[in-house]
Amino acid sequence: MPTPPSEEQVLAWFDDLSNWGRWGSEDRLGTLNHLTPAKRVSAAQLVQEGLSVSCSWDIRTGQQPGATVESQRYMLSTGLGLSDEGRRNWMGRAGGAQEFIGMVFHGLDVTHLDSLAHLFWDGKMYNGAPASLVSDRQGALQHDVLAVSDGVVTRGVLLDIARLRGVDVLDANDQVYPEDLEAAEAAAGVRLEPGDVLLMRTGEGGARRSEGKKYNPNKPRSGYQAACLPWLHERGISMIGSDVAQDCSPAGYRTVTMPIHMVGIVAMGLWLIDNCQLENLAATCERLGRWEFQFALAPIRFQGVTGSPTNPLAVF
Repeated sequence: MPTPPSEEQVLAWFDDLSNWGRWGSEDRLGTLNHLTPAKRVSAAQLVQEGLSVSCSWDIRTGQQPGATVESQRYMLSTGLGLSDEGRRNWMGRAGGAQEFIGMVFHGLDVTHLDSLAHLFWDGKMYNGAPASLVSDRQGALQHDVLAVSDGVVTRGVLLDIARLRGVDVLDANDQVYPEDLEAAEAAAGVRLEPGDVLLMRTGEGGARRSEGKKYNPNKPRSGYQAACLPWLHERGISMIGSDVAQDCSPAGYRTVTMPIHMVGIVAMGLWLIDNCQLENLAATCERLGRWEFQFALAPIRFQGVTGSPTNPLAVF
């Protein structure tokens, strides 16, 4: 097992790995600046089978494991009782249904994208924007999810660490280091390049699927160790996702309790996709013998919001 970096080293990465000013003082894209038009064109050439695989969990109403607040659905009109005597159907012979939905997507339940307004460090967001630009009345006035309103289309790569280990799910103390990422690259015959999206599988999705409502997402679990941050910076990764909320838990640090989130979002401008469902993708990659694919993601264009529930797609 590699030696984890000290907390002092992780704290130093807020400066050493910072992308503040790298792409200008008005930058809103962060690491997505690595994603070029040429990268999108080359990613489109990876589509050979015409097969699309979702990397998202279904969103269910009611209390779910890991949900901060239960997702809500209120039906405003339904198909019930249309023929009941005395009921006036304003649409005549036609009918329709509509509903209100509400949720807190940040947490350990919903597959979601974190925008660069999601986290602060020392009162600042990415690129030095003051945290006060996120308010209760107007939401995020800077770094909201509209920065990626045109979506993300690029090359995606799945690094299956559970498969590499030969286990269904990584033990909580089996944290993922850069050495593991490189070993998974070698096993898959791929190498991550600038502009790529990295999806990393620990196997927690399989445990969540099999245990259902008995699954406890708050238990200690594996994930990216903080040591991966310089590796992600050096490789120019545009976005990362995992079947957990990225960080191993507990991370083992007193102040930087979620280093992948904190250093990644605030210092590097790294976009994160938490709580992916990677079981179907892993099975597809193994069946096809391919671990790279066209990746596509489109958040909801909701002004002032610090992220978005999303349905990432891998297209083969």
